[in-house]
Formats: sequence, C-alpha cells, structure tokens
Amino acid sequence: MNGQARRAETPREREAASGIRHDWSLHEILALLTSPLLDLVDEARAVHRRFHAEGEIQLASLLSIKTGACPEDCKYCPQSAHYAKQTGLPRETLLDVDDVLAKARIAKDAGATRFCMGAAWREVKDGAAFDSVLAMVQGVRALDMEACVTLGMLTEAQAIRLAEAGLTAYNHNLDTSPEFYGEIITTRTYQDRLDTLQHVRGAGIQVCCGGIIGMGESIEDRARLLETLATLDPHPESVPINALVAVPGTPLEDQPPVDPLDLVRMVATARILMPASYVRLSAGRRALTREAQILCFLAGANSIFYGDRLLTTANNDTVDDLALIEEAGLRVQALGPLG
Repeated sequence: MNGQARRAETPREREAASGIRHDWSLHEILALLTSPLLDLVDEARAVHRRFHAEGEIQLASLLSIKTGACPEDCKYCPQSAHYAKQTGLPRETLLDVDDVLAKARIAKDAGATRFCMGAAWREVKDGAAFDSVLAMVQGVRALDMEACVTLGMLTEAQAIRLAEAGLTAYNHNLDTSPEFYGEIITTRTYQDRLDTLQHVRGAGIQVCCGGIIGMGESIEDRARLLETLATLDPHPESVPINALVAVPGTPLEDQPPVDPLDLVRMVATARILMPASYVRLSAGRRALTREAQILCFLAGANSIFYGDRLLTTANNDTVDDLALIEEAGLRVQALGPLG
C-alpha cells in the first residue's frame, strides 16, 4: 500500500462487501412474514450463524432519566401529557448526573455492557439539561460501557455534540408503517423521525431503530415497517422489536395481547433482512413464557433489555434472565473494544 495506512471501512462499505441488501421489496417481506414458521426460523438461523457469534446475547440496561409530561400524543405511551390524568404517571425532572452514573455502575456490575438513557422530550433543547445529558454520556463511556440515549428529535448540531461526547448509539424508533403512523401519533411526522435518523448517521453515531407490534396494525403495516428499516443504507446497528404493553389509561389499553408467534416472525424476518444488526427483544418480553423467549433467540434475537424496568413499565427479573440464558446454553456477550 506504498507505506500508507489502510483507510477504515465505512459501515456502508462493510455491508456491501458482505452482500447485505438494501433493496428488499414489500412483496418479498410479506412472503417471509407469512411463510411456514419453521422454514422462516431455519432461514433466520442460517443468516444469524453467518453474521454473529452463535449463542451470544447482549445485555442492555435502560433507565428513564426524565419521566412524564411529554407533549407528544403517542397512543401507546404512559409518559404522554395527553393521558397523564388517566394514567396517573407523575412528572419527574431530569435526574442528577451522579445518580445516573451510580445506576450505570450497578448495571455494569450486573452484567450489562450497554447503558441506555431515555428522556420524555419531544425534542432536545440546548441548555443545561442537554449539557447534563452530555455529561452522562461521557460518564458512561468512562465506565467502559456503550452509551445510548433516546431524547426525541435532534438537530444536526446536537447530534454532532453527542458524537463528540462519545455517544455509541441513538435510539429513535419508527414505531410502525408510514401508512398506519397517523393512527398512533399526530404530534410529529414520520419524516421528522427519518430526519433525526439522518442527523444521527451523519454525525457518525450508531442508529438504534425499530418498532412496535400489537397496536392494531395489519400484517402489511408490519411488513412496511420492516421495509423502511431494511432499505436504510446502512441498516440500523440495533433493531428493537417491541410488543405493545397495553398500559391502563392510554388509548391502546384495550388492545389484545400480541401472539408470541407473531413476535417470533418479526424477529426472524428482521434477522433475515438486516443480517448484521443486533435484533433486540424489547418491550413486552415480560409477558412471554420462557419457551417463547427461547424461540425468539432461536429466530435471531441476540440482545435484550436487562433490568427490572423499561422506562416506566416492568421488565423481567435479572436473576431469572441470567438463569434462562444459562439453561438455554447461551452466554452473555462480553464488551468488546469501544469505538
């Protein structure tokens, strides 16, 4: 190479070299989602073995650093100010930096390698609160953990500041299909979400982006959500698959529980479409039996939220999670070199 250092590959170049596609059609995705379940899981497992270490599960811990009083009207969310009287969720101010970092240390000691922080904001506002979030990110990174935040919409300049603080990943879910989105949220557009993802990617931060099933959407809506994610270039590094937690007081409180096999189908299809991504089994996992969780792992899920809370809803017991991982013959992923 004439004595010159080799340039690091970009995510897009790495995906191209691996033959990863970004041109999936809705027809192809629907065919996957509706294919015989065992055939679908077999295909997903083959893809998973090619791109990931067999049997490794990433543990990510999630903390609400600012709870409630969000001006958005997301019909699934108890943190929305629109439903506060019905849900009774109290408004809480932004947590102190030292308090957050103390909780990050606890999560690390319990085995988590990624610490995720969520604030119930529509968008990030520059000022003291954002400066505190930047300090939290720096502190989590100093603990040799990956740091992820979800703060609502971002400007390009704010994404750059988060990148400079060392942020590993930014979570900003699309939630559902472009067509069904207006039935769930009216206070921000689908394009607003895509713009934030573009700002995150442009700043060199990893993208964490997925959606929710069980909100009354059709199978076509689920396929369209996956199509939108799978045609992003590069793909999100992390894809959370959530099942609706129907919280009393929210407009979706009467939605029936998600069929666990529908969740398996979403996980397996996401694994096939986005082979190199982490597929995270997220909200709704507490309602799954041990057998259903193992089937999701079999289908390609290789990350879970670990800890007894998911922002404002209950999550699986950590002791039970570690026991399940061990009994299934899986192992917790060790933290690799941080970028």
